[in-house]
Amino acid sequence: MDRQPIASESFYPGNKEDLAGVLKTLMTDSPEKHRVLGAISPHAGYVYSGGVMGSVFSRIEVPDTVVILAPNHSGRGKPYSIWPEGRWITPLGETPTDEELVNEILGTCELIEKNESAHTNEHSAEVILPFLQYSNPQVKIAVIVIRSNNFEDLSTVGKSIGDVLKTKRPDALVVASSDMTHYESQQSVNKKDKSAIAEIVALREEGLHRVVQEQDVTMCGVCPAISMLVCSKQRAATKAELTRYETSGDITGDYGHVVGYAGVIVE
Repeated sequence: MDRQPIASESFYPGNKEDLAGVLKTLMTDSPEKHRVLGAISPHAGYVYSGGVMGSVFSRIEVPDTVVILAPNHSGRGKPYSIWPEGRWITPLGETPTDEELVNEILGTCELIEKNESAHTNEHSAEVILPFLQYSNPQVKIAVIVIRSNNFEDLSTVGKSIGDVLKTKRPDALVVASSDMTHYESQQSVNKKDKSAIAEIVALREEGLHRVVQEQDVTMCGVCPAISMLVCSKQRAATKAELTRYETSGDITGDYGHVVGYAGVIVE
């Protein structure tokens, strides 16, 4: 089964030429482009978060396999729903699922299940895909939508994916899809996001989980971020870096109700 786009013409341009032009503008050339283990990227409309997304992927040499860990906005599907097979389609073309990797992950972690319903109307992985396609047209993907907040299970999933990648896809990239605090004042969003980002760049997944709960940080992809951090550390990550931080207010000029966007790379 192929996964048809649902966010084109809303979150990003629905025309191939227009989309490629936008990506070219957002993907400024970086002299430091290299392979990394993990990343966090926003998933809002490109007009809002595209600059932050570009700051991430312009730094990364995108490998032939990328695992995308995405939040579940719809509430559909299993707690850990992996797209099993077929192609993901955007205006830039068709990207195949790495079915061999999907089956390896399924055989390693019983928490993860085949499920398509969690993906059908979920934009948070799709919005990232054009950046991957633009960077590496040969890329294959494995996409998992997460709606569990159980820290132990998130850690188990991260470790399991890390173990599989170490043996089967050592060069793979794992991207956690997440926006930061939602619909608060610029001052409040900046303060909360600063606390969460501090835990992320320190590679402290437990601290991130705690800060988000204690400070009511409405980071929609905190669960994918936790699993990504655990996975990266399982693969011997030693450092993380904030590539860029902005809010929607920086784009619109309305600082009363903003959403925060952070880009992070993990090495």
